[in-house]
This record gives sequence, structure tokens and C-alpha cells, in this order.
Amino acid sequence: MGDPKFPRRKFATPFHPWKADRITEENALQHKYGLKNKKEVWRVKSHLRSYRNQARELLAKNRTGDAQAGKETQQLLGKLARLGLLQEGATLDDVLALNIDQVLGRRLQTLVYLRGFTGSINQARQFIAHGHVAINGNRVNVPGYYVKRGEEEVIAITEGRPVADEGHPARPKRVEGAPAPRLKEYKPRTVEMGRGRGGPPGRGGPGGRGPPRGGGGFGRGPPGGGYGRGGPGGPPPAPAGGTDVAPPPGSVPETPRGEEAHKKKKPNEPRIQGGGAF
Repeated sequence: MGDPKFPRRKFATPFHPWKADRITEENALQHKYGLKNKKEVWRVKSHLRSYRNQARELLAKNRTGDAQAGKETQQLLGKLARLGLLQEGATLDDVLALNIDQVLGRRLQTLVYLRGFTGSINQARQFIAHGHVAINGNRVNVPGYYVKRGEEEVIAITEGRPVADEGHPARPKRVEGAPAPRLKEYKPRTVEMGRGRGGPPGRGGPGGRGPPRGGGGFGRGPPGGGYGRGGPGGPPPAPAGGTDVAPPPGSVPETPRGEEAHKKKKPNEPRIQGGGAF
């Protein structure tokens, strides 16, 4: 029967899961390149991080004149050149200058859309997953396949498929002389925080979470209050025209207890512990 295979995870998750800048960046990459989820972004970042770490180690070893480091340098540069990420004659400094857009731009899904076979980046993923795309006559159904240098010109629709006809409804209708398709930049949606019910917000008087009264406080209550919870507010503003009008009954906040209330309070009497006689 053989030993069971336990596949390892091929990406590293973020150190902190809730970073606004990182989440915004990943959302933009996911929408721009039609990725399925954030795992595909993390996988590409892990590949790019691996290339950079290897380049840093080789830069340090090459300063000592290590012969093995020179061989590994040529192997790394040759691999990245075959993937189309670097030009011929590049150096390790060019490896450190790579960014994630260059790596995502070599995916089969991206090149299928940019070559005009589909109308959107998401439709390109669907075509590849359904087996409608072939490279040099060989069907490829992996959207994240890295297209090697020289394979861009041999990407085509699989022969014998209905979508191979340019007049198929699923194929985009492009006017002759129209510009080549381009990836759309993702613009995050901004959500404005709404105000509470009632009139204009007004801060109430002292107090933290008292019932909403009058026209102040951050409280849920009758119209005229603010938003949130808060203490009792002051009396409502005077009407325009300068006329003094008495406030309605019940709108004036209660005053704190005076000194007489404190005098009526009984002093603390000592309690007798236990029930025995002295």
C-alpha cells in the first residue's frame, strides 16, 4: 500500500491577521488578478520571499570567493530568466528588486486575459479550469501555472472546443484596431459612518451612561438627542428672536442632593461579630 503522503503547506500566513494596510493590498491584488482567495497571494509572496532570501545569502557568500556560491547564483538567475521574471545577464541585485506584480503577471490566467481570449480576468480562470486553454497543444487546467519564456506565443484555445470559434458568445467581441486589454486597478470602497437618529449631536452634562434627556448626550432616545449613550444634557436652546420662554416641565435636570440629605444619613454602626455574650 505504501506510505501515506502528507503534503506540506506551500505558503506562510501573515504574522498578524488584522492589519488594515496589508488587507487592503491583498484585496487589490485579489481583484486585479482574479485570484480565488488570499492563499494564492500568500503563496506568491512566499515564492518571492524565498528568491530574495536566497539572493541575500549568495551575495554574502560571493564576497568570500566561494565557488559553490557562484554555481548557485547562476542556477538561480537562470531559473528566474526561464520564468520570464529577469532578463538575460541580470544580477542578484535585480532579484532583490522583484515585486509581486511581476510574479503575478507571469501566471497563465493573467496572460490568457491580456492576449484577448476572454472578456475578463475571472472568465480567464473559468476557461483554464474547464480545460479550454492549451500551451503548445497541451491542455493546462492550472490558473496559477507560471508561463515560461517563449510560451506566451503558443497559448491558444484547445482544439475541438466550441469556444475555439471566435464567434462563440463566450468569446469577447473586439473591434479591429482597439487597444489591448489591460488589468483594472482595484479601488477600495469607502464607507461613511452614519449619524444617529434625531437632531444634531450635542454632548450632555456630567454623567456617563444615564438615560437620554433633553437635547444632549450621546444617547438612544427621543428625537433631538445625539448618537450613542451618554449622560443627561442641558436645557434645549432658546428659540430665535431673543424671547425668553420657560422650559417645559421635566426638561431641567435634577440637582444633586444637598447638605441636608447628607446630615440625615445615619453614621456607620459597628457590627457585632458572632452571637455570644461578652
